[in-house]
Amino acid sequence: MKAMDYRPKIHFSAPNGWLNDPNGLVYFEGEYHLFYQHNPGDIIHGPMYWGHAVSRNLLHWEHLPIALYPDEHGVIFSGSSVVDWHDTTGFFNGSHGLVAIFTHHRADRIAGKCQSQSIAYSLDNGRTWEKYSGNPVIPGEVGKDFRDPKVFWHEQSNGWIMLLAVGDCVEFYGSPDLKEWQYLSRFTSGSTAGVWECPDLFLLKEENTQEEKWVLTIGVGKGAPAGGSGIQYFVGEFDGERFTADPRIDTEPLWLDYGKDYYAGQSWSDEPGDRRLWICWMNNWEYANSIPATDWRGAMTLPRELLLKKVEKQFFLYQQPVRELSEASVLIHRSKNVLASASSPITIDRLNSPLDIQLELKKQSNQKVLIRLLSAGADELSIGWNNGELYLDRTEAGKSDFAPGFPGRHIAPLELEKESLSMRILVDSCSVEVFAQDGFVSITDLVFPNQEYTQLEIASLTNEEVILEKLEINRIRG
Repeated sequence: MKAMDYRPKIHFSAPNGWLNDPNGLVYFEGEYHLFYQHNPGDIIHGPMYWGHAVSRNLLHWEHLPIALYPDEHGVIFSGSSVVDWHDTTGFFNGSHGLVAIFTHHRADRIAGKCQSQSIAYSLDNGRTWEKYSGNPVIPGEVGKDFRDPKVFWHEQSNGWIMLLAVGDCVEFYGSPDLKEWQYLSRFTSGSTAGVWECPDLFLLKEENTQEEKWVLTIGVGKGAPAGGSGIQYFVGEFDGERFTADPRIDTEPLWLDYGKDYYAGQSWSDEPGDRRLWICWMNNWEYANSIPATDWRGAMTLPRELLLKKVEKQFFLYQQPVRELSEASVLIHRSKNVLASASSPITIDRLNSPLDIQLELKKQSNQKVLIRLLSAGADELSIGWNNGELYLDRTEAGKSDFAPGFPGRHIAPLELEKESLSMRILVDSCSVEVFAQDGFVSITDLVFPNQEYTQLEIASLTNEEVILEKLEINRIRG
């Protein structure tokens, strides 16, 4: 039997070597830029560079040469990029251009690690980069987690704002020119089970009331719902100096995804459609260096749009795959108002990834729904809804012996308030992304089937029949 090739067909991966956090996401001159943590010399985490790719549609990426290399200040950790529209830096001779803000990480055998913040600029649409001669612009402290700068222009205060992950909090800094920075405030709340990483802050409008709220997202190194690393978020106010989270009835952290493989999320700046687009590293630090690989390791989620919705006086983030995905899809199956039971499931054969599966099920009083993806090699991935919970079970989904924490059943709380349950399931060579109720909850997981999933099965786990109101299966052009 031929070994599976797990390289994604529609998810971004590096041409070779190791990949983790997305960095420097910015839209400029018709291109979406995606930089990323990259070790070109090995398939495990090591000395970090910034890899680079560009796209005009968020799906098809052109690999470019490495953007940022290690230097005398250290290796290149995570960060962000902005368009300096008003030449506040003076780098662009009165015009405008791209500036990258990143963490220099230096390891000293005697003193320990030191992390500081630096900048670089590009005069040719991001193809080549010049590091600022005055780096670092924010010196670090030995032994301190002090990294992952996210920078944006704040119109109200007419200046740049930087977020930094510092231990188990976020610190805010302000600057007129990206070179001189002043400490403003700090924020901590929610889950502090692991080190905080990769913060982001952006303004969103609630889709119905048009209320504007600030959303703060934080990567947490461990303690996420499925175990290991994950992303929590807060909704509140930002006044140019301080972020204040809205009070909530439920004091449990708000998590952006309930799967195991969703981390280090970052959003694109200067997106021309006024959308908040975002992408994550699809992995987990519990086993990131051990997943099956050949000459490459690591992939991103598909880009998603983040939406703000108010539910019973509280604000929540919804996530949906970017609309460009539908433009690259071909319908291969459609059915409506079909019945299925435990003994007579709906079965669709001869499928092959990448797939976009969209379905709506009519709500029943005690309905328990099971969706299975099956391979010829007896691998089985289960997705279901049962008593207020959406779950994904990858225990029997394929290879899992490379890490004890990999097999598992990952659960998202989901009470059905509407008359139907809607789901969208994106399947690629080594991943499944599940969105339920228009993206109110999502579960993102890596899977490594021994053979490709080729069969979809939908059934009820009770005596009641499942009423499948709509099923559409699209194949995505890679």
